[in-house]
Amino acid sequence: MSATHAMYKTIALVVRPNTAGIEDSVQSVLDFLRGAGHSVVFETETAAHLNMPDVPAMSPQGIGEKCDVAVVMGGDGTMLGIARQLAPFEVPLIGINQGRLGFMTDIPQESMLPVLDKILRGAHKAERRTLLEGRVLRDGKVIHVGMAVNDVVVSRGAGAGMAELRVDVDDHFMYNQRSDGLIVATPTGSTAYALSAGGPLLHPTLGGIVLVPIAPHALSNRPIVLPDSSEIVIEIKRGRDITLNFDMQTFASLMPQDRIHIQRSPHTITFLHPEGWSYYNTLREKLHWNEYPSGDGKI
Repeated sequence: MSATHAMYKTIALVVRPNTAGIEDSVQSVLDFLRGAGHSVVFETETAAHLNMPDVPAMSPQGIGEKCDVAVVMGGDGTMLGIARQLAPFEVPLIGINQGRLGFMTDIPQESMLPVLDKILRGAHKAERRTLLEGRVLRDGKVIHVGMAVNDVVVSRGAGAGMAELRVDVDDHFMYNQRSDGLIVATPTGSTAYALSAGGPLLHPTLGGIVLVPIAPHALSNRPIVLPDSSEIVIEIKRGRDITLNFDMQTFASLMPQDRIHIQRSPHTITFLHPEGWSYYNTLREKLHWNEYPSGDGKI
């Protein structure tokens, strides 16, 4: 094993569940990594849905404490789930997409072994991403804490009327808003729900937090990008069945006068991309920029 390969002695594999035909891909990655001298473990849920009893299983906390890198085979949803859990441990993440290209799982399955080999030899681009953390306070007491790679979303119930929210930033009153909800997103999350709600794209290296109202009653309620040093407080003024989501992990029982405090997490996550990786290539691919009917790239 080369010196650079030795940097990544123990490697965790995290695999999206219920993916048809995934076993062959996993086996080839497993054989490759073991052949290069790495120890390989499965994340516990991965071990439960793959019938490969010779691979030891570890909880996300165990992976955080003992592994040098995690390889995620799946889509961005799989990456989000494990990234949130590994953030306190600073374990870098490598994403192999199963199916469509992801913003975070960006290595195509067909070229995964040679690309993985190069990354593990040190030929990679490391990219650090910020996260958000949120606390729900009721009568001054913290009743829920969550972390998000993409976004923290306050939204009204399906059958309920508009939510009324008060937003303060760094102890300054910003606005009262009537809407279907509010998205608070990281630059990573700016290409997710925030984008579909009309928010701006933020380059991942920007230190910003974007607030995007969901179907606001007043057209003057526009998306705004705040410094990522900000503390944002959202107070529920009125509304029924209001939920709070951290990357789609739901906390359902919000009540009027509850206050949600959101700020940048002290933790970050690091993605290891192939050399030559470009954020703009991914945007072009995902958002179908530059596609012309003629197919030759000319207008």
